[in-house]
Amino acid sequence: MLSRLMSGSSRSLEREYSCTVRLLDDSEYTCSLQRDAKGQYLFDLLCHHLNLLEKDYFGIRFVDPDKQRHWLEFTKSVVKQMRAQPPFTMCFRVKFYPTDPAALKEEITRYLVFLQIKRDLYHGRLLCKTSDAALLAAYILQAEIGDYDPGKHPEGYSSKFQFFPKHSEKLERKIAEIHKTELSGQTPATSELNFLRKAQTLETYGVDPHPCKDVSGNAAFLAFTPFGFVVLQGNKRVHFIKWNEVTKLKFEGKTFYLYEKKIILTYFAPTPEACKHLWKCGIENQAFYKLEKSSQVRTVSSSNLFFKGSRFRYSGRVAKEVMESSAKIKREPPEIHRAGLVPSRSCPSITHGPRLSSVPRTRRRAVHISIMEGLESLRDSAHSTPVRSSSHSDAFMPRGRSSRAESSERVAVIADENYSPADSVLPTPVAEHSLELMLLSRQINGAPCSIEEEKESEASTPSAAEVEALGGELRALCQGLGGSAGTQAEQVNKFVLSVLRLLLVTVGLLFVLLLLLIVLTESDLDIAFFRDIRQTPEFEQFHYQYFCPLRRWVACKIRSALSLLIDT
Repeated sequence: MLSRLMSGSSRSLEREYSCTVRLLDDSEYTCSLQRDAKGQYLFDLLCHHLNLLEKDYFGIRFVDPDKQRHWLEFTKSVVKQMRAQPPFTMCFRVKFYPTDPAALKEEITRYLVFLQIKRDLYHGRLLCKTSDAALLAAYILQAEIGDYDPGKHPEGYSSKFQFFPKHSEKLERKIAEIHKTELSGQTPATSELNFLRKAQTLETYGVDPHPCKDVSGNAAFLAFTPFGFVVLQGNKRVHFIKWNEVTKLKFEGKTFYLYEKKIILTYFAPTPEACKHLWKCGIENQAFYKLEKSSQVRTVSSSNLFFKGSRFRYSGRVAKEVMESSAKIKREPPEIHRAGLVPSRSCPSITHGPRLSSVPRTRRRAVHISIMEGLESLRDSAHSTPVRSSSHSDAFMPRGRSSRAESSERVAVIADENYSPADSVLPTPVAEHSLELMLLSRQINGAPCSIEEEKESEASTPSAAEVEALGGELRALCQGLGGSAGTQAEQVNKFVLSVLRLLLVTVGLLFVLLLLLIVLTESDLDIAFFRDIRQTPEFEQFHYQYFCPLRRWVACKIRSALSLLIDT
């Protein structure tokens, strides 16, 4: 029997699991892993494949069957962390954005960070004004197609490429103008370096948004950057706390707490799993950017009580150690195989779906909405949209809405039909109806759009009658959501769970104390307190009627088990 068990366990350990990792250039790396292979083994395989030495800035991300994102922990088995069935699919992404990406030692590292920030720009996580957007896009053009050539680049050539969630023709002309007149002669490495220097100056550099609600029920996005903790609402940064001012991070259920020297910030995540992921990301980022040495890393608990909460410890090196190690690298620069830009009509993996500019000019309005603004309307359903991990593209589809018969303009919104969170670090896809509701509310409030100039925004502002009609529809939709009732029910459930947890812990402690008292009383410990208990009639009755028969039964079972083991 023992030999059969051992042979079965050995076969389980020898089984290989197929694993596919999507890289930053949209290529894929496939390998096989044994059951006990750690995350560090897979990460080292990827870094060897990429010829990457400055690897501490990167990580491997995956999405579980409940659509919750996770970073792969390198000290644990890959198979045990994956709740999905094999073959496993993951993504290689930047986990810790360099404080100064232009100061990275090797060009291969700068190129990979460039690919990540280009992806952030496209998905709307890196927000910027129109002039900065045009410059960043021009750097991308110069790095990936080279100098402007009238023979190869006809009029309107920049409109064939997708850099942002939405483009206007004016922005496309500005991109082409900068590319033609200002960047001629720059090598791909120089253009990528200038791109990184510009991106690093933006407020949302390094932002990985986590959708939450504040104590008033307003949607917000929490993020951890190289410089500190950030809270975003819409396109505005409402809180920024430097890492040396963050004293503690904690979570309980869906509630996330950040302790600063003078204040405590409280936010509510969509699910307990999302809140735990947010807390772990905060612990890792604080340790990486704040500490001087990895020996200073301590195990952190999510609660002050020993019987409650999660424990987590960051296992990597800190930023200062990584910079010191990078300075010691001495080797020939590895060869970089850059993937050039391909026109959007011929390469869906680059374009991420149909271009907005393919819609006739008379039927579209230049309204530019960022992904983060769209996520603002998801509320508690942020993790309920189905994920299609096999897709590599995002679709941008034109939809129309107008209350006047003579108006034929259309508003562009984001569709979730081909969205894949495996392609980016966004938490969830954007639902069409949620984003449309958000867009109407922004028009009523007169808020400007994300990357559009004020004149264009004012030109597309609806009339007073249209605003009133849209406002009535919005109010009716909001009343149907029953948000306040849901919040009250959630608070009641949280209170009931806390009471039940307290009762369960109390009963457990009393049971343990009772067992301890019985053991000490039945022992030969010669203490007056126990002698008095032994002399009571109740104890003698318990001893002869219950304890002695139970002891004999347990001893008999142990002897029979030992004899059976010896015989086999």
